[in-house]
Amino acid sequence: MSGKSLLDHLRAQDDDTLGALLRARPDLALPAPADTGVVATRASVRMSVGRACEDLDAFTLQVVDALLVVRADEASAAAGDVLALLGADRADAGRAALADLERRALAWPDGSTVPPALPHADPAATAGWRAVPALRDVSVRYPGGLGRPAPEFSEIALTDDPAAVVAGLSADERSVVDALAADGPIGRSRAAGPGSGEHADKGPVGRLLAAGLLHRVDHETVELAREAALGVRGNRPLGDVPLADPMPAPRRQDPADVDATAAGEILELVRHAESVLTAWSDRPPSVLRSGGLGVRDLRRVARDEGLTEQDAALLVEVLAGAGLVAVSEGADAAWTPTVTVDRWLAAGPDVRWTTLARGWLDTPRAPSLVGARDVGDKLIGPLSDEARRPWAPALRRRVLDRLAEFDDGEGPPTADDLVASLAWRAPRKGGRQRDEMIRTVLREATTIGFVAHDALTSAARELLTVARGPGDDPDGAAAAALRRSLPDPVDHVLLQADLTAIAPGRLEPGLAAALDRVADVESAGSATVYRISEATVRRALDLGQTAADLHELFSTRSATPVPQGLTYLVDDVARRHGRLRGGAAASFLRSEDEALVAEVLAHPEAERLELRRIAPTVLVSQQPLVDVLEALRAAGLSPVAEDDVGGVLDLRPRGRRTAARRPERAVGTTPSLSSDQVVALVAQLRAGDRAATASRGRATGAGSGRTATSATVAVLAEAARTGRSVWIGYVDAHGTASQRVVRPLRVGGGVLEGVEDDGDTNGDVVGGAAMSFALHRITSVSVLADR
Repeated sequence: MSGKSLLDHLRAQDDDTLGALLRARPDLALPAPADTGVVATRASVRMSVGRACEDLDAFTLQVVDALLVVRADEASAAAGDVLALLGADRADAGRAALADLERRALAWPDGSTVPPALPHADPAATAGWRAVPALRDVSVRYPGGLGRPAPEFSEIALTDDPAAVVAGLSADERSVVDALAADGPIGRSRAAGPGSGEHADKGPVGRLLAAGLLHRVDHETVELAREAALGVRGNRPLGDVPLADPMPAPRRQDPADVDATAAGEILELVRHAESVLTAWSDRPPSVLRSGGLGVRDLRRVARDEGLTEQDAALLVEVLAGAGLVAVSEGADAAWTPTVTVDRWLAAGPDVRWTTLARGWLDTPRAPSLVGARDVGDKLIGPLSDEARRPWAPALRRRVLDRLAEFDDGEGPPTADDLVASLAWRAPRKGGRQRDEMIRTVLREATTIGFVAHDALTSAARELLTVARGPGDDPDGAAAAALRRSLPDPVDHVLLQADLTAIAPGRLEPGLAAALDRVADVESAGSATVYRISEATVRRALDLGQTAADLHELFSTRSATPVPQGLTYLVDDVARRHGRLRGGAAASFLRSEDEALVAEVLAHPEAERLELRRIAPTVLVSQQPLVDVLEALRAAGLSPVAEDDVGGVLDLRPRGRRTAARRPERAVGTTPSLSSDQVVALVAQLRAGDRAATASRGRATGAGSGRTATSATVAVLAEAARTGRSVWIGYVDAHGTASQRVVRPLRVGGGVLEGVEDDGDTNGDVVGGAAMSFALHRITSVSVLADR
């Protein structure tokens, strides 16, 4: 009995089953298929089948091997034979795997009855199964490591019992069979077989050739017969693949400890990111002619931040992925902070981290490749095209989603256990470097703050959540979770006699900003050390602070007594500060002290600065005010800039900025389908199937001429008047051709309005979906025959 084709099988499924297929294999829905026939065709294409196999676990792939061994891709095969190859005790698991393959349209029961042919197969399991032919194209040459059956290359008859085939072998013959059965059916040997007369080899290979258990492929290659391998393998003909995920019992941590540990890493990440952005604002590194960031610039980042070069590469890649740095426009292209940086710098550490974390999660680049060699033995540089890997975001999601399956505070006992779990779940994903890349993702996730102690943090769980509607905000939820994990900011520092201030933790934003004005960071970590000097005090005064403001800051925000030396330093700098004041003439200088003005005018720098006296206490210059003030400060003076009302001006450079660009994201990946999209696609498939199978009369071609269009309108108008349904061929605005069965209601104004004919024979169309079609896009029309 001829079995059903894949198209027949799919057309017989209900809407939920078709929807599950489109969710499991979303590439089948792009572009939107006209009918189920298109889906069946796409489901059999090699590329789509290969992509679907990447989502199969190790045991289901073993079932695929079993289907190919029994050649279900060529003709209907008995379910009993498939299950027998898995092992007698794995029949239930095998049936579940077959159901999964059916759900993915990789195999299907074709309705035929096929007696099992393999020994020890369940004689009652006669249901016939088929597999898409492309499965063989995307599988190894010898599925399950089994060679061809002996009758295909030898006239020597072998017993039907595999165990009996190898029962009488000698020890050396058995060792050859064991080796080929374990590692694959192909081996290398030049031993002569039967028919060679006196040159026939008398060793184990020659005897196995003579017995028909080996077949010579060429003069130095032999192939083991399938019967011999089955006899050696016993009750696991295709190997002992685990039935379930091999992940051991999880390692338990206190969720609060996980979040607290990650919070420390996050604060360090944010601090390093801010430092690099500040440095690149002043001195943006050049873009190499080949693209990317130079090795010297990377090493400078590593040295300034106290990081390894690999961690420095990760940092700059994350900044680029988050859209915080980009290549500036113009001839002298440089890696410059974007205009979004100012808003990022003004935010708290929670919002800053979500931006960086999202950049790492979604960037289609592999920072771990920086410093490695490409196929041309060329060094891969940071931010270069060679580090681009479109599969990177999907791999990060796979690793993190697996960790998200654990409860809060739980994780794999070791990284090797995580690697083994992901390898079992998708053996065909990741290629040769899969295991190492999984470990790399885990290390990077720990550095970024997604993971601590190999467990996912609460903030990371929120960030991984997929937004389902306009009210969902995973980034906002992640920031809120992180705020709960961060240590409470401290409101004081510890002033030391050596003019340093120690911050014993994360400072309150106001106190941190005040210290940034009056001190420089000398060392950072869990406790940050700030250095106060004459230059930093002058900087604070330049920004509008007064000596009284600084004395109040130190006295009220220090948990230790204010050192006398610090008080003297502030008073001494303040006494000299601002005695000389400048404005724009291009710029001017003024001072109540005429002697000081005369001293400045007599200074050697006065001529270069083009200074001239316009009043006893006023000098003007054609040089920019910033240049004048910097030159006078270098000469040992302490001028300050003022505005038009005498207030202090902050003339510090704001750093270079470039236009923000959309961060680079992976392209070519198949997006997931929403529930609404799946429902609409299934409805379209059903409509297309009805149109494809509808019994219709002679079609009227719309063509491009006026006569043909008039004929189409006449047919549609007559169908609307008589209540008849019509079949139409239609091409939408995207150029996609489809077929529809419609019951016209009105034709006019260049539009056909009607309802979808659901095939109900009682003439009730109330439940049909309202539809409209542009008449000029209708390619043909035909009135359906009466039902």
